[in-house]
Amino acid sequence: MSIEIANESGVNVDETSIVSAARYALDKMEVSPLAELSILLVTLDVMEDLHERWMDLPGPTDVMAFPMDELDSSRRPDAPDASPALLGDIVLCPAFAKDQAKTAGHSLMDELHLLTVHGCLHLLGYDHAEPAEEREMFALQKRILGEYQDAVAALEKRNAQRNTDDRVLGIAGLDTTPDPAAGETP
Repeated sequence: MSIEIANESGVNVDETSIVSAARYALDKMEVSPLAELSILLVTLDVMEDLHERWMDLPGPTDVMAFPMDELDSSRRPDAPDASPALLGDIVLCPAFAKDQAKTAGHSLMDELHLLTVHGCLHLLGYDHAEPAEEREMFALQKRILGEYQDAVAALEKRNAQRNTDDRVLGIAGLDTTPDPAAGETP
């Protein structure tokens, strides 16, 4: 899966983790590995312009999704005529999301992950205009986001344990990492 990200917002964020959240959500939704996605982080002014132009609503917003192609889920990825499907674009506004994160009591990155998953679901046809649709979409969003956060926490725990193990092995003289200064090669 190809995911491009461009940060034109002026806000310093961990772009890699935003891509990771998008990839996780799309994998959970069993989107074709040939799919392509673009994520753009913009300023309040740019988001306000997009919001007014495309939704006819005043002021900026947190996330907008612009779907491109319909995904053909019946098409096999190894079929000879398989080609990348352009899912579309997700536009995030970190400056707008910052206030929402503060209100919700979590970090800006947590809010951007939530908005990324939300945008992915919109690209896949989910909406929240009607109460039943809202319940379905938000339950799915909450489940995917929770599973993503659990996976990240498990990875961080494994990495911390690996670092501790490496330090202990180094202290005990059992470090398996080659020392090029000593002429050791991998």
